[in-house]
Amino acid sequence: MTDTSPSFSHPFDDDKLREECGVFGIYGTQDSTAHTALGLHALQHRGQEAAGITAFDGNEFHTKRVLGHVADNFTNQAVIDNLPGHTAIGHVRYSTTGDTILRNCQPLFAELASGGFAVAHNGNITNAAHVRKSLVQRGSIFQSTSDTEVIIHLIATSRYRTLMERIIDTLRQLEGAYSLVALTKEGLIGVRDPLGVRPLVLGKLDKSYIMCSETCALDIIGAEYIRDIEPGELVVITEEGLKSSKPFPEEKPRPCIFEHVYFSRPDSFTDNMSVYEVRKNIGAELAREHPVIADIVIPVPDSGTPAAIGYAQESGIPFELGIIRNHYVGRTFIEPNDQIRNLGVKLKLNANRRNIEGKSIILVDDSIVRGTTSMKIVTMMREAGATEVHMRIASPPTAHSCFYGVDTPERKKLLAARMDLEEMRKHIDADSLSFVSIDGLYRAVNHPEGRDAEAPSHCDACFTGEYPTFLTDKSDEDQQSRQLDMITPLRA
Repeated sequence: MTDTSPSFSHPFDDDKLREECGVFGIYGTQDSTAHTALGLHALQHRGQEAAGITAFDGNEFHTKRVLGHVADNFTNQAVIDNLPGHTAIGHVRYSTTGDTILRNCQPLFAELASGGFAVAHNGNITNAAHVRKSLVQRGSIFQSTSDTEVIIHLIATSRYRTLMERIIDTLRQLEGAYSLVALTKEGLIGVRDPLGVRPLVLGKLDKSYIMCSETCALDIIGAEYIRDIEPGELVVITEEGLKSSKPFPEEKPRPCIFEHVYFSRPDSFTDNMSVYEVRKNIGAELAREHPVIADIVIPVPDSGTPAAIGYAQESGIPFELGIIRNHYVGRTFIEPNDQIRNLGVKLKLNANRRNIEGKSIILVDDSIVRGTTSMKIVTMMREAGATEVHMRIASPPTAHSCFYGVDTPERKKLLAARMDLEEMRKHIDADSLSFVSIDGLYRAVNHPEGRDAEAPSHCDACFTGEYPTFLTDKSDEDQQSRQLDMITPLRA
């Protein structure tokens, strides 16, 4: 997709996996909209294309959805005042399914037989296209191209009597990953898929309950973290308090391990572990697995910094800031033409020449996706006078696409899917290149024995290709592709 809006991420960020979405919901305060806006601001890293808030004042639902960043659209007091209510939900979006247009922004809202219903979803429903086709054939009329809308239509057409029964009936028909918050006239609902692929946490501020994607969204409003919503758990918050149930068949949880590597903010806690500490642990594992003699350790900012600190501490090699990031590129910068694009990563990252010149350096980054940014950064280091450039990556090679709410390139565009280690090293022109092992990554997330190949504790499909759910839509696409391959020669 293309988008020329200056409020979206800078186009030179295309060598990172995109951070799915973020959700926030709060019940029991007249400041619900203001708290939701602040919570979304803390979750902005999870989705930078669009944002939205729906509030309920006891009589009416009020919604505002916009393209762009939270701070550009939800800091005006007049905007907050136009979204009154004692309960609210919000969403920040990066589109993993559906185009970047306003009708795909969330929360999605509909008037059901039971009354108004708003929903915000983080994840990806891997049988959404299959379900959507069935719903359309039965007469459903869709207003968006988002996979989230199938949830509303399934609830609306369910034959069960109560809303909660309809919601459970709906979710039992879905495959893939979903952490969602929903708003009804009775209260706030939160649910996490049975595998717990995407995160959802529970917090409290005075007498108000909160459910959101990360603990950093609790911190910003001074709320207390209570616990993670458990995989397969459905939580309902009303004026009577909090009720929890587990209406789905129990499965072994498989939370996304890449939350620890990149997606979550380092000041958050995920799976009851400090993301910052886990990333330092990954760096230490890297230093033990792939030592190298060098003068300094340099992080690729900002996501490579904790792992670089861990590498430096474990190896005893000094940590230095050899790359300075320009945080203001991408929001208000002029639309890049070909000449500006040729400047490459220098628009966002610049070498700190004084720390680099004449030295052998270790560059630590969180991942390599296409390899384009890594290649430019290595070149930048050499131009700044580095005598040797050794690249260390705080995740295993990303060789497979994600279908659970992360926007990854198709597999043939992933560098690790096309090249072996030596070919990748030559491609980015590093003196050496190493990735943390899959066992090392698991050790960093508190599994001393490494990955249990028979029953892994996390979803690591982007590294291993072992997907924890059936991929109905992908299977349908592959079948159609095979049919086209058979037909095309006949037409030639």
